[in-house]
Amino acid sequence: HALAYAMLQYGLLNDSGGFIVITGEVGSGKTTLIRKIVAEASEVSTLGLINHTHSEYGELLQWVLMAFNLDYKNKNKVELYQDFVNYTEAQQRLGKRVVLVIDEAHNLSTATLEEIRMLANINTEKGQVLQLIISGQPELLQKLRRPELSQFAQRVTIQYHLDALNKQECMDYINHRLTVAGASVDIFDEPALLLIAYHSRGIPRVINTLCDLSLLYGFAEQAVSINEKIVRKVIHDRKIGGLFSGIEEESSTPVSSIKEGTYW
Repeated sequence: HALAYAMLQYGLLNDSGGFIVITGEVGSGKTTLIRKIVAEASEVSTLGLINHTHSEYGELLQWVLMAFNLDYKNKNKVELYQDFVNYTEAQQRLGKRVVLVIDEAHNLSTATLEEIRMLANINTEKGQVLQLIISGQPELLQKLRRPELSQFAQRVTIQYHLDALNKQECMDYINHRLTVAGASVDIFDEPALLLIAYHSRGIPRVINTLCDLSLLYGFAEQAVSINEKIVRKVIHDRKIGGLFSGIEEESSTPVSSIKEGTYW
């Protein structure tokens, strides 16, 4: 995540005009990372965010103008494009670069992705006024490898895939969040931390869910700390409900084997 953050910073600071592509599994922290870097760049950039992508996306330019709170209704494609060009020029005169973030881009069709590439031609006409940040699940990279999107791939100047946290990073992440929340003692014991790391596969969103539920169960039991027994009950109940997205192996996996092994 630190390296991805540094690469995003670099991509926003340079004037290459290329695309920044960030990929990762569901819940790996892509959107959080992008929101952080864009918030920090708000003084020199104007942000537009599109995060409701789907296969039947419709007219891309309408979504782009809506992302910047511009009027997009009852206009043809030429008018939409010219309005956006005018907007980027106006922002350039104010000393700002326009940053368009498209989240969950793996849902977009090949045709829509090609439209996004064509949109970047604004840069060649008016200087480097538009920065595109595109994020999505690993399927996005598979799409970008298709021959018909070779020109899109050539425009990608920064690309990074967010891996899952390893075992130690999971434990450090949990303890860090507890410290920020005001904890002054160890609330989760080591076996509990190891179980959460193992069954979450290192995905931050799943880690958060397991920790939240473990704290709730611990509160209900008036426990002093969260131990292995509480975490196993959380995982068992989640699996019974059929909504658990972590490792599907038996929740009775010995903590000793988790401590010594590497699973992802």
